[in-house]
Amino acid sequence: NKLISWDEIDEHCKKVLQSKYEYGLTQLQPINTQNLTADLNSKVNEMRKLVAENALTVLSKTDETFFSLAPDKNNKKGDVAFIGIGIEADNGFAKRLRADYNADVFYFNNLQDASRILSTVYLVKNRYKKVIIGVHGYKRTPSNNFGISPFAIELVKELQEETNAATFVFGNPYAIKNFCGAKNLIACYEDDDIIPTSSPADLGMDATELNRIDSIAKNAIEKGATPGCVVLVVKDGKIAYQKAFGNYNYDKAEAVTIESVYDMASVTKICATTISIMKLYEQGEIDLRKTLGDYLPMVRGTNKANLLIEDILLHQAGLVAYIPFYKATLDANGVPLPKYYSPTQNDSFDIRIAENLFMRNAWRDTIYQRIIQSPLSAVNKYVYSDNDFIYLGKVVEAISGLPLNEYAKKEFYAPLGLTTAGFRPREYLPLNRIAPTENEPQFRLQLIRGDVHDPGAAMFGGVSGHAGLFSSAYDIAVIMQMLMNGGEINGHRYLQKKTVDLFTAYHSKISRRGYGFDKPEKDNATRPEPYPALSVSLQTFGHTGFTGTCTWADPVKKLVYVFLSNRVTPVGDNPILGRMNVRPAIHEAIYKAMIVGGIK
Repeated sequence: NKLISWDEIDEHCKKVLQSKYEYGLTQLQPINTQNLTADLNSKVNEMRKLVAENALTVLSKTDETFFSLAPDKNNKKGDVAFIGIGIEADNGFAKRLRADYNADVFYFNNLQDASRILSTVYLVKNRYKKVIIGVHGYKRTPSNNFGISPFAIELVKELQEETNAATFVFGNPYAIKNFCGAKNLIACYEDDDIIPTSSPADLGMDATELNRIDSIAKNAIEKGATPGCVVLVVKDGKIAYQKAFGNYNYDKAEAVTIESVYDMASVTKICATTISIMKLYEQGEIDLRKTLGDYLPMVRGTNKANLLIEDILLHQAGLVAYIPFYKATLDANGVPLPKYYSPTQNDSFDIRIAENLFMRNAWRDTIYQRIIQSPLSAVNKYVYSDNDFIYLGKVVEAISGLPLNEYAKKEFYAPLGLTTAGFRPREYLPLNRIAPTENEPQFRLQLIRGDVHDPGAAMFGGVSGHAGLFSSAYDIAVIMQMLMNGGEINGHRYLQKKTVDLFTAYHSKISRRGYGFDKPEKDNATRPEPYPALSVSLQTFGHTGFTGTCTWADPVKKLVYVFLSNRVTPVGDNPILGRMNVRPAIHEAIYKAMIVGGIK
């Protein structure tokens, strides 16, 4: 309950460690006394790191209810408000408050002046039972009062006086001198998301080699492979590299940021459908050796009834790769026919396809019938198929009783604190956060933005097992890190390790696939074009997406790689990203950075 300096921490750590060595209480290997000082300094640095990552100090406490406030996602609007000082978008703390306490979130950055103080205080005063103030993003150096504006300080003081508030000061304990009048005051020594950021050097990666990603990404943009992209690298659970390049479109009107949200395309298959299947599997709700007919009444009595769930996950159940459902609803010029579509939403035309385009409700049943009536090829032949995952999405819905998007949000996205991952993003994100995709010359006849690019998923209302997920790079990285951790992250378990190990392993003699997950080619070492990159371990798992996305996790190297782009903007069949091997080249550059950095 008192502030201490880093020098005091250092001195205390040294005394503790010296005593442990002298009395034989340490389980570490014996050390050479000549190197005692160097060894102690190393251990002190480790302890400083632990303190920085985990410590918080309660400096004043007048309301015990703040410190026994249990997470409750069912809080009513008006129960909890979060005022984020110094941030302009949800950080990790804001995400957890939204997810765990159903909090309303407001921001106040250093560019805002006194006029915003009164309006903010008025907005929350007498409207919320609890007000949590987060002071974020400030400098460690004391110049200019650690970068905290006088207006931000005044706002915090007003909130402390006028509301039932608790103040959390993140990142720099010395800045707390500005907020000593708080009735409830907590010092938090770091200001990180679920996945914190670290320097490449601290993670054993060579920064120069890692920064070669910049030239690969910029060259791809210059050559017209994609108008922009985001690259995120996580090593040992820490962000080693995170950058945004280019723009949303070639008009350069809107720049990409690391918070930009992209259409994930087939990454939906693993980050929505497969993880949902995994959850139901370990709960005993689904048996991989049972058939599609065991779970979906619609296929009973058809040639799809006896398809094994296992084979569907492996893309070797015999389903055709793709059915262009939309073509039957267009005229000879590729224009939507009025009998199938309406420019306005109503009871009969309620399925949003794109802006000012709604499909007749009854046609969704026609789509399912066309999949059911489609021919089957021989079982045990690998055919990558969207139809496999359309069915698996329906299996999730049939078993859980929830739409796929709601089930994935309930079991994963909300408890993980993810704020961008989800389906139909126009319902919960501003449009300027979402990268556009194709300017369709047929069917939707517009630049698609915030509606799913895949025509089939669009005809299912934006939610399907094979496509429809949107996300930022960070949220995808959290999902992949959770899986690479064996189903656990941030102290919460989402899946059992044995479930993750089962689904991410190889399961086919005729392909490289795991259950739902894509995997490296088994003969990568001798292939002229290794997949997804030469240096990946065979334990690696992930997926790519048609829109220009991919994510891969390598448990051996403790590495997560996320690449997001909209290479289909504005021309949907742009092949340059693939021809230039942009995604594999960046992936390999990451491994080169580890090799040069000394990681074997």
